[in-house]
Amino acid sequence: MALYQYVAVDPAGKRVRGMQDAANPVDLELRLKRGGLDLISARPARASQLALGRRVRRQELITFFFNLESLTQAGVPLLESLADLRDTMNDPAFRQIIANMIEGVEGGQRLSQAMAPYPRVFEPVHVSLVRAGEQSGRLAEVFGHITESLKWQDELAAQTRQLMLYPAMVLVVVLAVFLFLMLYLVPQLSGFMQNIGQAVPLQTQLLIAVSEAVASYWYLAAGLLAGAAAGIWLGARLMPGLESRIDGLKLKLWLVGPILHKIILARFANTFAMMYASGISILECIAAARDIAGNRVVAASLEQVGRRIEEGKNLTQSFAEVGLFPPLVLRMLRVGESTGALDKALLNVTYFYDRDVRESVKRIQTMIGPFLTLVLGALIGWVMFSVLMPVYDVISRTRF
Repeated sequence: MALYQYVAVDPAGKRVRGMQDAANPVDLELRLKRGGLDLISARPARASQLALGRRVRRQELITFFFNLESLTQAGVPLLESLADLRDTMNDPAFRQIIANMIEGVEGGQRLSQAMAPYPRVFEPVHVSLVRAGEQSGRLAEVFGHITESLKWQDELAAQTRQLMLYPAMVLVVVLAVFLFLMLYLVPQLSGFMQNIGQAVPLQTQLLIAVSEAVASYWYLAAGLLAGAAAGIWLGARLMPGLESRIDGLKLKLWLVGPILHKIILARFANTFAMMYASGISILECIAAARDIAGNRVVAASLEQVGRRIEEGKNLTQSFAEVGLFPPLVLRMLRVGESTGALDKALLNVTYFYDRDVRESVKRIQTMIGPFLTLVLGALIGWVMFSVLMPVYDVISRTRF
């Protein structure tokens, strides 16, 4: 079969673009028709398009796995469940992916095999969990685990966005006020201050010099910042060692670094616990957690842990020798190993770090707001003092 890039129309008359496996254009039209789409045009997809693929919003995935859990628990056959989901999903691209999965299952594939060709939609962790559920006969339970994990990830992502968005907004306001003062207000007043007929104070001279520098060289500063960002991005792509150093630096950043570290550890513990509870081996759990770590330093540490376990060392000792994981994680691993409830112990780690991240985000917001407000007040105060001081001197001399 070949992969075609197509343009079709849904029942509401809206154009839909996507990609679909088919033997030929006629077969493609029939497949799209079964998915509720009418084909307009199609052409074979290029290699670059095959690599890019299409992502699906996390909310759509949560709905997908939640409904699968409910339907499976109710005893609805898998093919009927997938057909219902295909007809009810909002995202046309996701509907098409589900239609492809239905064809794969009808052709003799298991659900995990039908999910595997879409790694940008279904993470390898999800595929491994579904495979384990198929082997153990606990698919409904696995769907429930995946749903809860996706919900938790969505909340964690919202907290991370909240952590970055608020300081960024306040910083933008401070920068906008600074540029307004330097590029508009101070130049308007500088002529008056220089023609008042007396020596201009030092702080006023400094203000005028800063304003002139900003007005003359702002584009140079913006270009340097953009060039530095582009250089770092390009260097990280061309030199893997540099990207690892950047990831290590992220974990050491003031205020943000410790929170990022806790978020990564919480994601690791949640993934590990979910997979281990589904009957997946420890080495596979570590490999999956390594792939979704999102930080090369943590991923390299997990790879070292996996090698130590293969050498015959126990889990807690392997994690302790790496040196990246805090005492709380090691203590919970030790308790989980000794009691045989490793998944529950790691869920406790997830709960602890999740709560700690929430509290840390609130603390940072409480600190950053007043701090940046103080910076803004100091900036405005400096400008006003530098402007009003010469005026006050003129008024005082005129009076006496």
